[in-house]
Amino acid sequence: MGTLSGMTGFARVTGEAGWGGWAWEAKSVNGRSLDVRVNLPPGAELLEREVKAMAAARFNRGSLQVSLRIELEASGASAVVNEALLTLLSQSARKISGRELSAEAIATLMSVKGVVEAGASSTRDVLDEEALALLGAGAAQALDGLAEGRLAEGASLQTLLGDLLDEMERLKGEAEIHAAGQPELIRAKLTRQLEELDRESRVDAERYAAEVALAAAKADVREELDRLAAHIRTGRDLLKAGSPAGRKIDFLAQELNREANTLCSKSLSLDLTNAGLGLKGVIDQFKEQSANVE
Repeated sequence: MGTLSGMTGFARVTGEAGWGGWAWEAKSVNGRSLDVRVNLPPGAELLEREVKAMAAARFNRGSLQVSLRIELEASGASAVVNEALLTLLSQSARKISGRELSAEAIATLMSVKGVVEAGASSTRDVLDEEALALLGAGAAQALDGLAEGRLAEGASLQTLLGDLLDEMERLKGEAEIHAAGQPELIRAKLTRQLEELDRESRVDAERYAAEVALAAAKADVREELDRLAAHIRTGRDLLKAGSPAGRKIDFLAQELNREANTLCSKSLSLDLTNAGLGLKGVIDQFKEQSANVE
């Protein structure tokens, strides 16, 4: 038996390296097709194609957003001095004071934020081939976690959709019981009309019987009930087969709704109409949930 996959999920994977820490986040929501958006820091652009390929290998539908965040490790052994900023600050200080700056004054200026930065200046300085390989493996873990989350949602959807199919089958059974009385209702209705319009009994029995048969044929809902039964069986088969089945289930919901509408339009009794309206309500829930299936 296959398993359904949903399209909503979230996963986060973190790790550490000598140059700092990293975190992948992958999340997805419903989508008619597969749309993958990747947000990467400078120096990691080469990972975008790899991440999209990994996503395509795992998912068929959904709108995915995959992002990488890197926190660089500060290194006490090295420092980067923003000489342009320090020069600008020194020139301004000399202009204001009117004299050359002392060593203490320069040291004070170097403590200004942005003049001296510890460690690497950017992610481009640390993301070499080895680092990108490590981050690529982390992306795979995040996407695997997202897939697990979507499968968990799919398991819930499989149960819910199965319960809705059970309810459709129950309501179809009620409709069959009430539909069995349609011919008699037609006969009674035409008899009343004939008694009101043909008080002199000028309509012969054969013509009356033909009219009853024609009206009964128009109100016959056996085909609709048979198609409903077939569609319900198809729905169970789709759930057993597993994903990707979302589009097929959505189309099936449209077909189920068409038969329920016809059933209601042909109904001659309140009980049959109520059964048909009940079917429409359950089918609407079925269609709504099918939008969450991959």
